[in-house]
Amino acid sequence: MEPTTDRLKTPRAAGMAGVAFALLLAAAIVLMRISLPAGDAAADATIDQDRRWAVQLALQIVPFAGIFFLWFMGALRAHTGEAEDRFMATVFLGSGFVFVATLFAAAAAAGTVLDEETPSDFGRHYAYTLLATYSMRMAAVFVLATSMIGRLLGVFPRPLAGLGTLVGLVLIVVGSGVPWSELLFPAWALVISLYILRVRRTRAPADPPGPL
Repeated sequence: MEPTTDRLKTPRAAGMAGVAFALLLAAAIVLMRISLPAGDAAADATIDQDRRWAVQLALQIVPFAGIFFLWFMGALRAHTGEAEDRFMATVFLGSGFVFVATLFAAAAAAGTVLDEETPSDFGRHYAYTLLATYSMRMAAVFVLATSMIGRLLGVFPRPLAGLGTLVGLVLIVVGSGVPWSELLFPAWALVISLYILRVRRTRAPADPPGPL
């Protein structure tokens, strides 16, 4: 029937969009990390020609990562259906939208630094702070909200929900204090997406096909 078809399409869309988002965001984070160093190294660092290509490539990747994340977010919300809790759904949506906004702002700030003949310390620090502090804090809230919704509705098994809670707490507490900790978010999204795809593949044959 049509509802069954919708249930089959939604997890697949969420899984594929999540995989694409995780891979693209991880690539963008790595490129921006090696191009815009933080801490003491940033004070003396200049974006030479060897680093400019990495920033340019990251700037091309970020918009697509944001698009896939919104698709991933919408598909996950549709999967919960009418059973979702309004409070948690609000936190889920709000943190997701703010994450995308700050991610785009970080990319724009990095692009401004790239266009400068003599990049300023302020520009590098601003781009890094947006990405590693504000964007990742919102990502942490999104992970926590998703994990709680998944646990309450039984969408995710307890170990997976527990993993998400741990990742969210690490991101929200550690923030930019530990280098490369931002990669925890795309790693979590990849795990969730692969789980959704695996569940759909194992359950799809058992569901009767709908009418043509």
